[in-house]
Parts: sequence; structure tokens; C-alpha cells
Amino acid sequence: MSKSFKAFGLAIGALALTQMPALAQTKVTDQGISAGEIVLGSHQDLSGPIKSWGVPVANGMKMAADELNAAGGIQGRKIKLIVEDSGYDPKRAVLASQKLIEKDKVFAMVGPMGSPTVLAAQDILFDAGVLQLFPLTAAEFTYKFDAAKPQERLKFNNLLPYVESTRAAVKYLIESKNLKKPCIMHQDDEYGKNVLDGFTQQVAAMKIPAASVTSYKRGVSDFSAQVAKMKSDGCDIVVLGTVVRETIGAMVEAKKLGWDVIFLGATPTNVLEVPALGKEAVEGLYAASGFEIPYEDTAKGKVKDWLANYKKAYGTDANTQAIIGYNVIMTFAHYANKAGKDFNGKKMLDALESGDVFQDIFSSPPTKFSNSNHLATTITQVQQVKSGRWVLMKDSLSF
Repeated sequence: MSKSFKAFGLAIGALALTQMPALAQTKVTDQGISAGEIVLGSHQDLSGPIKSWGVPVANGMKMAADELNAAGGIQGRKIKLIVEDSGYDPKRAVLASQKLIEKDKVFAMVGPMGSPTVLAAQDILFDAGVLQLFPLTAAEFTYKFDAAKPQERLKFNNLLPYVESTRAAVKYLIESKNLKKPCIMHQDDEYGKNVLDGFTQQVAAMKIPAASVTSYKRGVSDFSAQVAKMKSDGCDIVVLGTVVRETIGAMVEAKKLGWDVIFLGATPTNVLEVPALGKEAVEGLYAASGFEIPYEDTAKGKVKDWLANYKKAYGTDANTQAIIGYNVIMTFAHYANKAGKDFNGKKMLDALESGDVFQDIFSSPPTKFSNSNHLATTITQVQQVKSGRWVLMKDSLSF
């Protein structure tokens, strides 16, 4: 073989290698799809520290699947929804995901619960070509993807992201109340770190130093040390990267110390359980939010009917979490219908990235994705607990 021919061959080989990432295709599974059925899976916390999120989310998803199936399904295919309990434990979430993929042959993972649990399991999904759709965490890893890694295209999120929503709410309150000493208490996991990132980025942008930064281990119930430190540091606003019981626990502790300070919760605090369980202790709490929480006595039209139907089905009032769970399945159905009768994984991915808009019945910001953006929205509201109810204070916020 001549030297020039060898050189030509090496050049062609090198060219092929440089082209490989661009040519790589996203592998999307077609498992779980039959003529009459689409199998969907989810892992929720049904028994652990955030079951006040997991149970109503699962109920909302089931309610949506039942409604769709009663109306004939998606292009004639019924939804089969299989929900596993993770207990908000990353190891259990991994086992649940493996079971759903390998035994139940799910087509997609829909609305899986929690930042640490979703993070632990998502690579298993991507390796199997299983879509991860609309998880119950707004952490950045659930929608940011590297275009050079084709399997990362399988993740989409329709929740308000923690970083951007925290930034928008912090900016609004600091500016409107002329605050000088912002502080944060956050859960020591992926969720809390995202809230911390939003807080840190925004105070840095406003050239205001953080007066106090403190964290707690997931699952603890004593916040006396953290609250005492923030009080001694002179905080005039405390951002809470907490969920339900930790939000109440921190504010109860502040009341014990006679400390009257502004509290601002990240989006997971914006649920009915916080004022219902926290009562007087959480009066005045602000929270970042994606949509107004409907109340039975003030709701109208489709939302009023939906609240009544949920109560009839589950014997309890619907809440934010149930709405989010319901929207998980309804959003899936919207894009699955767009994918058409000859439904498969590739057509579903194309439908999700098509730029088509889904609008729910709850007046949330519209959901829209593209091939470069897998996050639906960043438009933020701020709500406040007044007389035991969440009241809208400001909408259409950004930073």
C-alpha cells in the first residue's frame, strides 16, 4: 500500500470520528406500546418524608388516566399507569426504575418524585431509551442537556425551575421591601442546592452579601440551631429551600424566639398543607409559585368541576400536588395525540420538540418545548399566606 493511500485512509478515518457526535441518534424505546395500550411508570414517595407530595401527585395522575381512558384513550390506546413507592430514598428509586423498565416494560417515566431520587435513577432510563417526562423536581439536571450526548434529549420538565423562580422571588421581595441582609436555610441535597444557587446568583447580581447561609440534613425535624444562627446574624429575609414540615418547623422556631422576620419559601412550600398544618406560625409566609391555587368556594367552571370530581374520587380536597400530577398525564396525552395513530418513541420525541403548545385548565403558563429547550416556562408568581390561604401578591415575574 502506498504512503499516500495510507494517509488518505487515515484522513477519512479521522473525519469519520469527528463526525460521529453529530451523526449519533437518540435511542427511544418502543416498549410498552401495543395496539390498545401505552404503559407508563412513576416512582413516588407514598410512605416517606414527603408523602404529602407523593400521594396526591399519584392520585392526580390516576384521575387523569381514568378520565382519558373513559373517553377512549390516546388514539384508541388506553393508559396503563404503574406507580412504585420510593419512600424518597434514592436506592429505592433506582430499584423501582429497574423494575418498571425491565419487568413492566414502561414506555416512559412520568412525574417521578424528588430531586435526589430522580437524579439517582435517570441514567438507567436514558440507557434504556425511556423518556423521563415532567418529574416532580425543578432541578436543572431534569431539563438541561448536552447536545453531544443524544440520550440526554430524553428529559423534559414542565415545572417552574428552582433556580429561576427563587431568583425572581428574591429580587421582587428585596426590591419591594428594601431588604439588606438576605439569608437562606436549605435542605442538603440536589433540591436545596438548586434553591441555594438561585439565592446566591441573585444576591450576587444585586451586589448584596448574604448575611447567613445554613443547611440541614433531609429528614431532620429540629431547626433550633439554624434559626438561632440566622437570628444572631441579623437576617431581614430568610429564603427557605424546604418542603412542608421543615417550612413549618423553621417558622415555629422563629416564633419561639420572638423573631419577626420575612420568610420566603421555594416553590415546594406553596402547597395547602403548609397553612393547614402550620396555622398561625406560617401567617405571612411568602412563596415562589407557578400558578394560583384554586379553592373550592372561589373556583369556577372546569376547575370547580375538577375539584368536586377529585374530592368524590379520593375523599379529600385537591391540592397543588394533585393538580401537578393531573397535568403530568394530560401533558403527556397532548403530545402523544400529536404524535399520531402510528405512535412510537421517535414520533413522541418529535412531538415534544415540535413547539406545539399545551394549555391546562388551571391557567398555568403555557407548556412549550423545542429541540434546544426542554424546559416549559420560567414565569414566576409570589404568593403569601393570609388568614390561612395562599393569596397572589405579584405575577409575571422574572429576574
